[in-house]
Amino acid sequence: MTLQISRASLQDWALVRDWAADEGWNPGVSDAPAFFAQDPEGFFLGRIDGEPVSAISVVNYDDSYSFLGFYLVRPDRRGLGHGLATWRAALAHAGGRTVGLDGVPAQQDNYRRSGFAPAYRTARFVGEVPAPEGAVAGVVPVDRVEPAALAAYDATCHPAERPRFLAAWLATPGHRALVRLTDGRVTGYGVVRPAEQEARIGPLFADTPADAAALLDALAAEARSFGSERIAVDVPEANPAAARLAGERGLEPTFETARMYTGPIRPVARDRVFGVTTLELG
Repeated sequence: MTLQISRASLQDWALVRDWAADEGWNPGVSDAPAFFAQDPEGFFLGRIDGEPVSAISVVNYDDSYSFLGFYLVRPDRRGLGHGLATWRAALAHAGGRTVGLDGVPAQQDNYRRSGFAPAYRTARFVGEVPAPEGAVAGVVPVDRVEPAALAAYDATCHPAERPRFLAAWLATPGHRALVRLTDGRVTGYGVVRPAEQEARIGPLFADTPADAAALLDALAAEARSFGSERIAVDVPEANPAAARLAGERGLEPTFETARMYTGPIRPVARDRVFGVTTLELG
């Protein structure tokens, strides 16, 4: 009964998504294709006698930055070393890159021992945002904006450029993407998508709290269009205005994670990050 670790296919990953749902992580309904679009070699499964028992993703964005997520072991196989073995095998995929992750409190000491240092906390805020009356001024569908302009804006808010992921994320069926325009200039954008429980918003990037509020209201209205009155957004402590906005809209914190890194990252406009894209891919 030796653990065999190998790369996972997109089809394999449907099971891992189910595991994440069982853990209460509320994964998006159709996230995986966009994840695999960024780095199809970055997804791993541990199997015993052909049966999946562990999983992890280590997704490379460029030559200097990678992100780790989906660190999971099937409940009946925990405590047997399968997780650590899968972790070690998969982490080699990052090479010499700085690796980021969003770690739950129970695992943060383990991550520190593996060379990760905390940067800031992220809290998931959940609740019902009142629907705006009519269209929100200055917020338009993503197809009204040049892709290059949106990619350039996104690159200011994330530790690496991610054009492959972004194109797939915006085009995923069920994902609704909106852009905030001010005098023809992009001053924010956000995406809302169906999930197992509350609709998930991410990213939510904006120049100002007013821009973020306009996007949040419009995205909440979009969530209602696919049957979800409640939303969830992962709010970084590094931008205090983000938590204030969530509270003003009646959202309440549920659980928190810590963003951790193994090394330096390029500068990011943290004051623009009102909601991270996803805890699984950063």
